[in-house]
Amino acid sequence: MDGFGQWVVIRELYTGVKQGAYLPRQYLEGWWVSKLSLCRCAQIMIAHIDIGVSPSSMSRLRTALVFMLQSATVGLAAAFVVVYLFPSLLPGRGQAPSVPGTSYANAVTAAAPAVVNLVGSTRRAGLEESAEPATVESLGSGVIMAPEGYVITNEHVIAGVTSVDVYLTDGRVAAADIVGTDPDTDLALLRIELDGLPRIPVGRSDTLRVGDVVLAIGNPFSIGQTVTQGIVSGTRRGQLGLSPFENFIQTDAAINLGNSGGALVNAAGQLVGINTAFFSRRLDSEGIGFAIPVNLVRGVMDDLIAHGRVIRGWLGVGTETLTRDQANSLGLEDGFGIILTSVQQGSPADLAGLRPADVITYINDKPVVVWQDALRHIARMKPGSEVHLQGSRLGEGFKAVATVAERPAYDPCLLYTSDAA
Repeated sequence: MDGFGQWVVIRELYTGVKQGAYLPRQYLEGWWVSKLSLCRCAQIMIAHIDIGVSPSSMSRLRTALVFMLQSATVGLAAAFVVVYLFPSLLPGRGQAPSVPGTSYANAVTAAAPAVVNLVGSTRRAGLEESAEPATVESLGSGVIMAPEGYVITNEHVIAGVTSVDVYLTDGRVAAADIVGTDPDTDLALLRIELDGLPRIPVGRSDTLRVGDVVLAIGNPFSIGQTVTQGIVSGTRRGQLGLSPFENFIQTDAAINLGNSGGALVNAAGQLVGINTAFFSRRLDSEGIGFAIPVNLVRGVMDDLIAHGRVIRGWLGVGTETLTRDQANSLGLEDGFGIILTSVQQGSPADLAGLRPADVITYINDKPVVVWQDALRHIARMKPGSEVHLQGSRLGEGFKAVATVAERPAYDPCLLYTSDAA
């Protein structure tokens, strides 16, 4: 390669650096680093200048060109080395591509200020107050639902505590009063007295589809507010043994210890669920988390504000779901139903003449396929209202009318299937 070609190489390299291009490794390790002669380049350039220049001017020009080329080459060499070692310094290099629509920062900005950390004091049962100081620890998370200071969380988060403090993301702290709890759904409602409280936007859980993007916001492992992202993996999940009334949203957004009571929001930052549990064989998340749908949360919250408890209908029977083979063996044409395993003495079911081993196939003309159908249907009814039952007794069809009573307080010692409705 002649001198003019060497000059072209330098010019192209310099232009490439200015445009943010990567430098090929050979330009740093090849011939030009050790053999390129700046003076030779200057001489070749001068040789291309019109011969009409005077010798004295030519001398001054040669000196100036050599000085400029030496200075430029030293700077370029240093830049080449730095860029080679640290390519991320070039514009657009070493960064993940920014694809429009993939950031959920706006959703987090809308929802995160209303997600709080709950810190509580607990004391070992049976000890006098002076015997041992109370233990103060982070309990979990909560969500501010209204500017009046109502904070929703899980019942298991605050179970057994003597006091609860609510820590906001803006640094404020307030003591909370317990408005009410609902162990049947694992929800609890607190209230704090502070001005200018943030309120989370509330969406709808009944419109969620499998595959929708969701964000879980909470305080896992007490490390501070954290956001994880995933999708809706399933809806209407039940029979998990977590609570009597189960209708969970399943998500693969990481839900860990401390996330309980926190927010599950959609891509618009709207609350769609309250994070409650995760499935794991260890103490970390395995991508199977569960949240209580916000539609259910709103109903429980309204009852707790109005009555301090949730009022549900109750018949006083234990039930089990019939398999199709069992239904066929009993001669049930519909091939579905639930069988009464017990009837509490003096309960509405007892007063209506229901007996153990009765099979119920319809409640208010709606088919009963699994025992959860009966539980939810009766629970939605107001105490004092009538419920019409249809089924089979000893192979013969029968009908009965019962007056619904208020469901007693939840007893965790009872199996859910033995106290279904």
